[in-house]
Amino acid sequence: GRYVWGGATLGVGVDCSGFTMCIYARYGVSLPHSSSAQPNSGTRISLSEVQPGDLIFYGSGGISHVAIYIGGGQIVHAANARKGIIVSGMYYMTPICAARYLS
Repeated sequence: GRYVWGGATLGVGVDCSGFTMCIYARYGVSLPHSSSAQPNSGTRISLSEVQPGDLIFYGSGGISHVAIYIGGGQIVHAANARKGIIVSGMYYMTPICAARYLS
């Protein structure tokens, strides 16, 4: 997958929040295309109770990045233009918060 800032079409290119927006749309959940707005669309949960499918938010001084938790302490996210969509450890950066959208 290609990382494109502001992008929201899988296969063409997505940014971090476009990626989560596309994935969730497949499950009938509509998310705003803004990582800072996405936590408010779900149920805030503590980082210790994240389950696969939950979103984890990152940033310094405010939310600027979002990833999908896939289990085993790992996330999948549209990292940046150079790396594209990759799997990382959930603590590759310090998470700010997490939210759940699927019951």
